[in-house]
Amino acid sequence: MPLPGPARSDGSQKETRMHPFNRKLWKSFLALAKPYWISKKKKVALGHLGVLLLLLIAVNALNVVINYVAGSFQTALQMKNAPVFYRMLYIYGSVFIVGTPIVVFYSYMQDRLGMKWREWLTNHILDKYFQNRAYYNINSDTKIDNPDERIAQDVTNFCKQALSFLLIVLGSIITFFSFITILYSISHTLVLIVVGYSIFGTMATYLIGRRLIGLNFNQLKKEADFRYGLIHVRNNVESIAFYQGEEQEKGQVKRRFADAIWNFNLLIGWTRNLNFVTTGYNYVIVLIPALIIAPLYFAGKVPFGDFTQADMAFGQILSALSLVVTSFTDLSNFAAVINRLSGFTQALDAPDRSTQPGARVITTVEAERIALEHMTLTTPNYERTLVKNLSLEVKPGSGLLIVGPSGSGKSSLLRGVAGLWNSGEGTIVRPPLSEVMFLPQRPYMILGSLRDQLLYPNMKSAVPDDRLQKVLDQVNLPDLPARVGGFDTQLNFADVLSLGEQQRLAFARLLLAAPRYAILDEATSALDVKNEEHLYRLLENGATTVISVGHRPTLIKYHQMVLELNGEGGWRLVPASAYTPGIKPLDGDGSQPN
Repeated sequence: MPLPGPARSDGSQKETRMHPFNRKLWKSFLALAKPYWISKKKKVALGHLGVLLLLLIAVNALNVVINYVAGSFQTALQMKNAPVFYRMLYIYGSVFIVGTPIVVFYSYMQDRLGMKWREWLTNHILDKYFQNRAYYNINSDTKIDNPDERIAQDVTNFCKQALSFLLIVLGSIITFFSFITILYSISHTLVLIVVGYSIFGTMATYLIGRRLIGLNFNQLKKEADFRYGLIHVRNNVESIAFYQGEEQEKGQVKRRFADAIWNFNLLIGWTRNLNFVTTGYNYVIVLIPALIIAPLYFAGKVPFGDFTQADMAFGQILSALSLVVTSFTDLSNFAAVINRLSGFTQALDAPDRSTQPGARVITTVEAERIALEHMTLTTPNYERTLVKNLSLEVKPGSGLLIVGPSGSGKSSLLRGVAGLWNSGEGTIVRPPLSEVMFLPQRPYMILGSLRDQLLYPNMKSAVPDDRLQKVLDQVNLPDLPARVGGFDTQLNFADVLSLGEQQRLAFARLLLAAPRYAILDEATSALDVKNEEHLYRLLENGATTVISVGHRPTLIKYHQMVLELNGEGGWRLVPASAYTPGIKPLDGDGSQPN
């Protein structure tokens, strides 16, 4: 019985549309794998790999010894040669005693190298993910689904399966050359049969199993859709409960699940068909050596032990040559991992559409003020113009209120100022973004403590508890620390706090940061008029200049200028004291109305 070599891939990952022999796919594999092995960690990685290869060679050397010992063992037993039998038995046991720690340490080193590779590659992709707001841009890419799963799961499976297949291939090469001489010395015919049989099995496996490739791809997508449906319900439990939408949500989740089951039924059917080939292929292996060696033994040309020796050598060589047969499903799954992960990293590396030659882009200039100079803003795909030829300046201490019907481009204008959208023409002048704070309608509650919520994004700032408490008092949340168990209690604040409390907490964050400019996108929509006035008065008493988006007429008195958009590119800019709602803004030619 030979010692176990490299473990076969477990096939835990799913899908791919590219078959495992696609040249483009393996170019993608090299693009994903190469960076780690040439990085600053390459010495450690190559050292681990070198140890693994030495252990792999040791395992194969022991298997060769076992092969010879097994033959002599069987011959001695058949000839009733007790001294030789017990000597071979002693050697046989010694090999297993020596081989056990080698195999165990081999498995440990493989897992450790896979972990190190995963750690490096995950951090490498995370750096790309958060660089230049790639996480924001990729969110609108319909070809890239579930980026979180690709980072968390596909990276893990890629490193694990890549290393596993590398060692399997290397092990197969070593095994082939280790045992081919043994088999050739016993029977030339068996060598020809093992090569021909492996070629036949590989072709049959590919022809029958290739249908699994598309099914695996679809299964991954449908399983991901099912998980997303469940997550969507979890993230919107209150809204669903208010609407009493349980039946509708249950229906959409069950439809997604039914799609996954339907595809899985096809998948297991074709897997059954493939198993007919692979199972029969493996059963015939047992018969072939016996059919070839038996006549030689009966003719007295080989000893009885050559049966065992030939059978083991034949099995080892056939296993080395039958990688596609024994691992076709796993190879297809690995191709899926490469395909998904490669598509994701390529999307992260893809240039912004606005940076391509000939693209119309808005120029951003850093200065001590906020101003728009002949700015035309379009959607990122350039299909719709939101604002035409807009020029204005927000002087320090002079607040600006942006109003207009829903969909007129109010929030999009803020995205332009923040640098998230730059499709269009003209110039945006603004201070560095570190001096500007944005408050959306639904505040962002990070995963962390109350202290983290208040200091975000400057969580390294050392602010004493009494200062934090004072700010909470100012925004009418004096009892919040006591309610949640202190400033350092870790909670999901998006669930703990109402939307109104979240908006007040966001204002506390704003007061602590004290930026030069604050841009508020309906940041008081969940508050009553009294709380809204109180918070805006707090900002007026500070040094922060405010730009607000809102519908409430009560907001006008906290600003000096009003910019009204009509949703067709037109606009008008008037003093707040002279603003009258209902007067139609411009038709989009960029000039003031008469």
